[in-house]
Formats: sequence, structure tokens, C-alpha cells
Amino acid sequence: MESRATAVLIEPWSEDDLDLLRAINAPELMAHLGGPETEEKLLDRHRRYVALSAAGADASAGQMYRIVVAATGEAAGGIGFWEHVSTSDGLPMYETGWTVLAGFQGRGLASRATALVIGAARAAGRHRYLFAYPKVSNGASNAVCRKVGFELLGQVAMEYPPGHPITSNEWRLDLRP
Repeated sequence: MESRATAVLIEPWSEDDLDLLRAINAPELMAHLGGPETEEKLLDRHRRYVALSAAGADASAGQMYRIVVAATGEAAGGIGFWEHVSTSDGLPMYETGWTVLAGFQGRGLASRATALVIGAARAAGRHRYLFAYPKVSNGASNAVCRKVGFELLGQVAMEYPPGHPITSNEWRLDLRP
């Protein structure tokens, strides 16, 4: 039986990734995130991703990546980690999030890319914890959290995007070795 697992790489987000971000902005991929963003918001997000990734070797504030299928070099989604303040205790921490394009889903790419991001956040070393906040109804992203070792802390009420109330699961991973 052939494995559905696919090896992935994560590569720093660059100016060349705007078309990938537009593909990620598809209605079916943004359903758990308040729907597609306007072109203006998308361009702003792209600038933030590029700026965060321009930190290069000093990725202690975070890093955005494109998810790449190792065997083919195809861009399959986006993932990253960034500084945020915990909703549960108000302390600074890293947050992570990801999107895998529809044609690449179901092959374990999100889990493998998240494992790589955990390693990058651990190496960055600024914060003890990495959090993820998938919407309660997002079964696939909650499964990724479970699979890579996050601890479920409970549900939290949030707004994402601002003005759009949602209920998310709050997942935490200790980055200490």
C-alpha cells in the first residue's frame, strides 16, 4: 500500500509568494478564518509576511514560510510563527497557523510543516510556549495540533478577523527541550 504521507520543506516567505497568498485566500480555505480578505488586506498581509521573514538569521520574533513538496518543489501552502500575547494568561508567546492548498490536503503536509515550525520556534528561543488557535469546527487543524503534541487547554472566545466572533480551541506546546 502506498503511503499518503508527503515529505515537505519550509522556505522563508518572499516577495515572490504573493500568488501563493492569493491561492491561500480561496473561499474554501478561508472558511474558518472569516472568509477571503480584500486585495488591500491581502497585500498588507503579504508585506507583513515578507518583513517578518526578512529578519533572516534573527528569527527570534518569528518567521513566515511557504510549505513546499520536497519531491517536486511545488508550493503547497503557508505556515509560520510570530509573537503574540496569550489569551489565557496575558504573557508573551509564539503563535502558529497554517493553510494547505486544497490539492495538497490529506497527505500530512500540515503536520510535517508544523513539526518543522516547532523546531524553528524552539531554535528561535525567545518564548517557552507555542500556541495555536484553530476554530473549534476546524477538525483538520485541531487534528494537526493533537498529532504534533500540542496540549488542549480549552475553548476561547476570540475575534478573527477583528469584528468576527469565533470560538477556538487553545492549544499549547512547551518549546523547552
